[in-house]
Amino acid sequence: MTAETGLPAERKAPAPLQHAEAPKNPTLRLVGAILAVVIPAILWFAPLGMDPKAQQALALTAFMIISWMTEWIDHALAGFLGCYLFWALGVARFELAFSGFANDTPWFLMGAIFIGAMATKSGLARRIAYLVMSRAGKTYAGILLSLIVTDFLLTFIVPSGLARVIIMLAVALGLLEVFGMGRGSNIGRGMFLILTYTATIFDKMIIAGAASITARGGIERFGGVEVLWSRWMMAYLPCDLITIFVAWRLTLWLYPPEKQTLVGGAEFIRAELAKMGPWTAMEKRCLALLLLALGLWVTDFLHHLSPALIGMGVGLVATLPRIGLLTAGDARRADYFPVFFVAAALSMGNVLVSTKALDVLTNVMFAWMSPFVTNVYSSTLVLYWTAFIYHIFLASEVSMLGTSIPVLMQFAKTHGLDPLTLGMIWTFAAGGKIFVYQNAVMIIGYSYGYFSGRDMFKLGLLLTVVESLILLFLVPIYWPLLGLG
Repeated sequence: MTAETGLPAERKAPAPLQHAEAPKNPTLRLVGAILAVVIPAILWFAPLGMDPKAQQALALTAFMIISWMTEWIDHALAGFLGCYLFWALGVARFELAFSGFANDTPWFLMGAIFIGAMATKSGLARRIAYLVMSRAGKTYAGILLSLIVTDFLLTFIVPSGLARVIIMLAVALGLLEVFGMGRGSNIGRGMFLILTYTATIFDKMIIAGAASITARGGIERFGGVEVLWSRWMMAYLPCDLITIFVAWRLTLWLYPPEKQTLVGGAEFIRAELAKMGPWTAMEKRCLALLLLALGLWVTDFLHHLSPALIGMGVGLVATLPRIGLLTAGDARRADYFPVFFVAAALSMGNVLVSTKALDVLTNVMFAWMSPFVTNVYSSTLVLYWTAFIYHIFLASEVSMLGTSIPVLMQFAKTHGLDPLTLGMIWTFAAGGKIFVYQNAVMIIGYSYGYFSGRDMFKLGLLLTVVESLILLFLVPIYWPLLGLG
């Protein structure tokens, strides 16, 4: 027995997953550093005829956005520096410059970090993955479908795309070894590509992960509407099911397997479950806490408790000595930079609103959309594809949503549109990707070497088109039944 976990030494659970650094492009970082200084300086001193505070806020906002786009320094540090400059240069008071830290959104993300860490450390995430896959049978098609379904189910208990992709790709590596397949095989390409891609899209259909949590906070803060976890989940439930099926069939079509029947797959999964042994006390405690959180999130239309309050509460309970799911050491090793990044993005939005600089951005960014916002079908497509294109230029989903949601909410109010509906469409569009650089999860999956950038472009474009067509059913027909529209 170990003193820290209470588990037998040979079955001690792995440490929680930590932040994985994606490789950086040195040329892009140098260009980013130059642009992050030159463009804000031009905006600061240019004779634009604007209110000085609004012009200065735009200049510092440009610094933050360019830094996030080019990643010449860490996203959280760029956000911190931007907030500091708002305050130090007299653009905003301290309480406004750092106001995002008093919002519940970053703390919702901290709760998600704790929940993901305890599900990983306890071994519950891997056990659930193998239990779901144990019913897949011996065919490649069945195993691939079970992998995608498992990826989706893990979104509820591991609200981090990076953590999920690492868990699922570890399972895929074991399966490929048993099947005798490696890099260059269609089986390997299909498994790794679809697991990586779906890890980035499912957490837009459920409020899980930094991107959708950031969007939720922005919609509530700047749109002035309540965002229920349960309503969001129900709104995208048909899309979840269709996406699972379409992703499965597209992968089989694009990458037909070298073997239709993979002898040894079921045996491998059973062997891995056998290695894990019976359910541990740690796994049972983790499952109980996760079910409690899920139950409260699903019923928030009854009690109206903030999802952040629930997530933080469950995460903190996991650190209590009697519970023992997370130790002080686990909490110290967790990566809190995403929390600070989200808080900084919200602070930036608050400064833009307070200085009236947001009105300028609204006029520029959304002026061309107004002629097309004439009916629900054209509005849905214009919103979706505008967000998709915007995301190409802003590599991080969180920075893309953090910078654009305040502007979008202002656009909704100006044109008498429902802020929640617009915000949900815009957030969902952030899941569509055609380039590897658009998301850290994609970069990590790509680094395994099983799929190429061309593979990513091909599958990503097809799925992005499919998702836009699904919205044409959901938004005008299904969402009004839930009170959305």
